[in-house]
Amino acid sequence: MRPIPARDQLGTHEVTNQPVPQDSRDLWSTDMPLQGAIDRFGGRADDLARAGTAYGSAEMAQAAQDARRDPPRLVAFDRAGRRLDEIAYNPGYHHCLRVGARQGYAAAAWDGQPGGHVTHAAHVYMLSQVEPGTCCPLTMTYAAVPALSGDPDLAALWQPRLTAADYDPSLRPVTQKRAATMGMAMTEKQGGSDVRANSTQARRDGDHYRLTGHKWFCSAPMSDGFLTLAYADGGLTCFLVPRWLEGERNSIRLQRLKDKLGNRANASAEIEYVDALAYRLGDEGTGVRTIIEMVHHTRLDTAIAPAGLMRAALSEAHWWVNGRSAFQRRLIDQPLMRAVLADLALDWEGALASGLAMARAFDGQGAENRALARIGVALVKFLNNKRCVPVIAEAMEVLGGMGYIEDTPMPMLYREAPLNGIWEGSGNVICLDILRTLAKEPLAGEALNHALDAARGANRHYDTALDAHRARWPKLSDEGEARWFVESLASLLTAATLIETAPAAVSDGYIATRLTGERGMVPGSVSGLDSDAILSRLG
Repeated sequence: MRPIPARDQLGTHEVTNQPVPQDSRDLWSTDMPLQGAIDRFGGRADDLARAGTAYGSAEMAQAAQDARRDPPRLVAFDRAGRRLDEIAYNPGYHHCLRVGARQGYAAAAWDGQPGGHVTHAAHVYMLSQVEPGTCCPLTMTYAAVPALSGDPDLAALWQPRLTAADYDPSLRPVTQKRAATMGMAMTEKQGGSDVRANSTQARRDGDHYRLTGHKWFCSAPMSDGFLTLAYADGGLTCFLVPRWLEGERNSIRLQRLKDKLGNRANASAEIEYVDALAYRLGDEGTGVRTIIEMVHHTRLDTAIAPAGLMRAALSEAHWWVNGRSAFQRRLIDQPLMRAVLADLALDWEGALASGLAMARAFDGQGAENRALARIGVALVKFLNNKRCVPVIAEAMEVLGGMGYIEDTPMPMLYREAPLNGIWEGSGNVICLDILRTLAKEPLAGEALNHALDAARGANRHYDTALDAHRARWPKLSDEGEARWFVESLASLLTAATLIETAPAAVSDGYIATRLTGERGMVPGSVSGLDSDAILSRLG
């Protein structure tokens, strides 16, 4: 049954030249580049088609909006003064998490079917367009699975529940739950990214440990467990801290919720461990090496999520310019508007293709794929997030004043745009990590060069740019140039991926405007793009 339309005859005026809002949108069937990349990289199209319908439904959109408008609240005590250390969420938050979990967001990579990480990355891309805050606990749940593999007992207890493709928010120990989520608590005030400066202490207590200390950021603090770092006698060590114990609450005290710029549906907390029960994961002193598996997998999600945010912003802008006229012409028919949108679309297409290409490397077998995943995901995370903020800002401007209004998704997307660039290694941290990887892991450089050389011969400007990069940096000797070096290398990797996956209008346009310098400084200051072909892929 079609809904009764809103009244547009208002007495004082008639509502005209306002596009009808989109209550729902199939995120799979309307996304030609996504479908093409999934076909190319081996993802599971049928599963993603179902997920695209579910994520884009009107019910999901309403739940996401409710979760953001009624943000999480800390419930530290009950009425009698007993500690609860809980967070109350709007039901919309739980709805979004339930849909994401049941569609396979966290489980798809681990169910033994082909293309698991590519399929997972496509889930991240689509759900990020609707409610990015609920991606955080699902991403960490996905990423915790390989980190647990080093301990058979913990893996046997936790992995089946982390990969259950279900959602169980009940306050019960993991042994009594059909599904579980996993969070992370690593950083402290004095160290930030330098986790070796942590001061949380671990005391041996029989077959487990007791942790005491403070964590400056705890992501998704109502998760069923957390991976965390603390100092044991043998050095910095990784631990799994369960949220709920048999018949009691673990001594994890929520000090306050962080008042964040964005990601408002999801809670982030400052916490204290007060003799909290914990289980060691890996040997004492190997904490960073143990937890890096989780970090590595969360980086994949922070690399593909900005593509979803850009897609959402460009979809809104494209819908607006198709339904809005100015100066007797539809906005979409004006050459300058087409140049701006086509230019922005190149960043979106590059981010989508490169993110899914790295997911394919995660799925691949052998040392070369593992090495490419290691170096490539850091490169893609850096570039995609640096492009995300200006793309969304420019897409917001396309809507004019309406783009600045909370009735549209643009303010939410703009607030989300910087997050993935900060999470799991901000720009400088990522650049230094890339330099260390290239210096210490020769196979990473070899795998990357193989991927770059495989694209030779398709576009002479690409070949010239690749040669110029190698001539400029046969070996990077000045750390101060690391961002320039990484930006150049990541742009080349994106171009190589587009040569493999996208039509010539997209790959040639990206190379001409991103690698050869044939453009101005701001979005839309380009010439020679095949705007018709590029914009036809926006759906």
